[in-house]
Amino acid sequence: MRPFTTLCLILTILPTLVTPQSLSDLSARSLDSLLQAHAFKSLTDPRTGIPYDGHAPVSLDGVRISAVRLRSGSLRTRGFIKFKEFSIPIGVAEQPYVERLVLVYHNLGNWSSLFYPLPGYDSLSPILGLLAYDGANLPTQNLPELDLRASEKPIVIRFRDLKLGQNGSSMTCVWFDLDGSVEFDNVVDGDVCLVTKQGHFSIVAESIASSSPPPPQSIGARDGGYRKWNYGEWWVIGGCVLLGLLGVLVMLVKKWREEKRIGRLEKVAEGSVALETRDFGGSKVPMATGTRTRPVIEKNE
Repeated sequence: MRPFTTLCLILTILPTLVTPQSLSDLSARSLDSLLQAHAFKSLTDPRTGIPYDGHAPVSLDGVRISAVRLRSGSLRTRGFIKFKEFSIPIGVAEQPYVERLVLVYHNLGNWSSLFYPLPGYDSLSPILGLLAYDGANLPTQNLPELDLRASEKPIVIRFRDLKLGQNGSSMTCVWFDLDGSVEFDNVVDGDVCLVTKQGHFSIVAESIASSSPPPPQSIGARDGGYRKWNYGEWWVIGGCVLLGLLGVLVMLVKKWREEKRIGRLEKVAEGSVALETRDFGGSKVPMATGTRTRPVIEKNE
């Protein structure tokens, strides 16, 4: 195989080797960034305090997103009573401070257990997310993420259409922090969770099949036996594959050069005249059998 052809083949298949898996294999934090970008597309000319529903990628069918732009001072002094399932009280502030911020809402639907697995527990509601971003210079995407916290009263999440737990298992609120940690709290009034920070939330019940469930795994852990890889891990794998392919290419180039050199030597050997060898001083040396033109002695007349 010619080196140029090999290089073309490598460049053709390499993108398929280092490209991350499908959207369903994104890490939870990568999913947040993706949904933020799609939610911000609905804020082309937003009115303050009006929620705008966005459209999630087609491959994430069932995921719902929404965004609302607020003044930071108004949020802190008045709150925002109803943003989907979330009711935000007075006293909620962001860090670092910005003049305007955008709240982005997630409802992961049937994708909840894939991105936020919780071994030993049955999910009774989809994962709901609430994240805050800098609201300047819309509709610019990828604006900085903020840290949203409640100082006076907690944020109220009222879950709708809860599933019934097995054999009357008690329900528990679960909070997935952005750093991957998981915390539990009591359910209030049958379908309400009270939280003080942003993140992702759900109501779960302990699984009957697991009498002593293992500790919850952090976001991005195994789900159904298949591990989700993040971008950094894929780049490492891609780099190793690239180094391996380059090594193969170097070997092919060396082999091609050696074959070309041997071919040239064979052509020289085929076009040359073999000389007779004789023993001389213990060594074999080539000897010409004769000359083509014999010398003629000139006579002076």
